[in-house]
Amino acid sequence: MPSSFFSVLGFVSERESELEEEMSKTMEGLCSLLYLTLVFTIVFTLHTQIAHKLLIGHHPLHLKKSPHLPLRFSSGGTFKILQVADMHYGTGILTRCRDVLASEFDYCSDLNTTRFLKRIIQSEKPDFIAFTGDNIFGPSTHDAAESLIRAFGPAMDSELPWAAVLGNHDQESTMTREELMSFISLMDYSVSQTNPPVDDLSSITEGDMTKNIDGFGNYNLRVYGAPGSHLANRSVLNLFFLDSGDKEVVQGIRTYGWIKESQLRWLHSVSKGYQGQKQDNNHLEEASVCATPPAMVFFHIPIPEIQQLYNQQIVGQFQQRVSCSSMNAGVLQTFISMGDVKAAFVGHDHTNDFCGNLEGIWFCHGGGFGYHGYGKAGWPRRARIISAELEKGEKSWMGVERISTWKRLDDEKLSKLDEQVLWLQNPSFKMT
Repeated sequence: MPSSFFSVLGFVSERESELEEEMSKTMEGLCSLLYLTLVFTIVFTLHTQIAHKLLIGHHPLHLKKSPHLPLRFSSGGTFKILQVADMHYGTGILTRCRDVLASEFDYCSDLNTTRFLKRIIQSEKPDFIAFTGDNIFGPSTHDAAESLIRAFGPAMDSELPWAAVLGNHDQESTMTREELMSFISLMDYSVSQTNPPVDDLSSITEGDMTKNIDGFGNYNLRVYGAPGSHLANRSVLNLFFLDSGDKEVVQGIRTYGWIKESQLRWLHSVSKGYQGQKQDNNHLEEASVCATPPAMVFFHIPIPEIQQLYNQQIVGQFQQRVSCSSMNAGVLQTFISMGDVKAAFVGHDHTNDFCGNLEGIWFCHGGGFGYHGYGKAGWPRRARIISAELEKGEKSWMGVERISTWKRLDDEKLSKLDEQVLWLQNPSFKMT
């Protein structure tokens, strides 16, 4: 055959290869375009159809803002706690007040509770806020998360560290007790915990039921010494938080919840661990430093023994029957055996605001804080302040020397009353 024929065949073959390559590139381009179109469609669908469901209380999810940690005493040797008991928050401006004067009722709502919390934070300038239950009133809200955000709003706005336990009304809305504590632990500046971290349970034997601790909101917060002192990296005060439950049925009879044995075993175990702390050998001359840091406990429902204080000397007012459980798991005896608990702070009984001493341990009611909770017309809502002070050594601040408390009323002057000393490290001083 003539050579021209083979030349034509070669040209055709080369052209076919080029066409195939072009077709392949075109198909790759179409596939890439289809893939990008599919991805865009999925993203658009997620954004328009699902994103609005990823909102809690109509607020978009965001990274939690954390306080400066660890908790520690100030350079002036003080650590001040604001106790807020029974806010009973509902939905805000539409939730009316209870048990206020007729002249106050028309313009009274949850916003009065919010204003009081803002005022007391600005006035007392606490280092820490402890909410002792019934933070929201479940039956008055259809969105527990939204109510929590509004109730704790002033605490978050202050950027102060704060913690909370649950009462008997918090879970009566749209969230379980576990969900509530989990949500609270994720809120801005909260140091609350759903339950003890693993390291708090590490000293417990493998078969101990304390690993399955009852309730939600049992945890320990350590407060470290003043900056620059030889105790700056050591806990000098412990704050225990306990879930006292809500309501239960015992032998067919309804009663309030109580602190269970598993919680007390955990509490005693943590306390025992602190008693093993060794002194700093470089500061043996500072002999008054406590080997075991003092502790305070926060929970909602008072223990049955508090009823005994009715006929004893107290500081404050005992105006209503103690609403406690019919069950007694031995809370007082556990506190006594621990040896480090100096005071416990409760809520629940809104018109009781007294402190009384049981077997060397002070039990103090916070008094009703919130305006949507029951109270007593003409008897101002109130808050309790707890102040711990360090002992001044020759060279630096030492351990806790004094724990005192007082109350502030939600009146024009934020009146201060019933100031008293709860504990002194040096027993030679007289407590008032």
